Amino acid sequence: MERDGTILLLFDIDGTLTTSEGRAGQLMIRALEELLGQKVTYTRDDFSGSTDRLIIRNLLRRSGKPIEDEDRVIDAVLERYLAYLRQEFLPGGVVRALPGVKSLLEALARDERFALGLVTGNVREGAYTKLRPVGLAEYFPVGAFGDDAMDRNALPPLALARASRYYHTPFDPRRTWIIGDSIRDIACARANGLRA
Repeated sequence: MERDGTILLLFDIDGTLTTSEGRAGQLMIRALEELLGQKVTYTRDDFSGSTDRLIIRNLLRRSGKPIEDEDRVIDAVLERYLAYLRQEFLPGGVVRALPGVKSLLEALARDERFALGLVTGNVREGAYTKLRPVGLAEYFPVGAFGDDAMDRNALPPLALARASRYYHTPFDPRRTWIIGDSIRDIACARANGLRA
């Protein structure tokens, strides 16, 4: 489908499309603490607008526990975290679409002036595990995710390229918006010449 001149809207997930009242973060901390064998200190700001891999890396380093192969430990934490998400993020469960999101996405999907995608710090599997139970996954055929890059600012160019391939049109960065709830979403957009 050719969509020349279309506005690309790249959405964040947590706090923008959905909420789990912090449960996803609790599950990540649980996975990390189980693998480290110790408690981990964290704040809400550790999670806001960051990528899953970067969150885990920062918490690992803050733990003070010597880690020989950081990437291997991050992968192990993510594997356990994703298993917990799959167990708890079910239809009618802990995750909810924020008010008005479903009707907004329905309207945008019908309007040929817009194309939809994701730019999220969630790893791909985690992103769709959060979106499927609330019926939002179908609106986002493309995106860039926390397993594509640790630095969130590296994600928009990937999302633009994937959206261009999927929608068969080049998207103008000046007509591309990042929609999110964090100051880091705005910074990510500005770092890439996008709108927020």
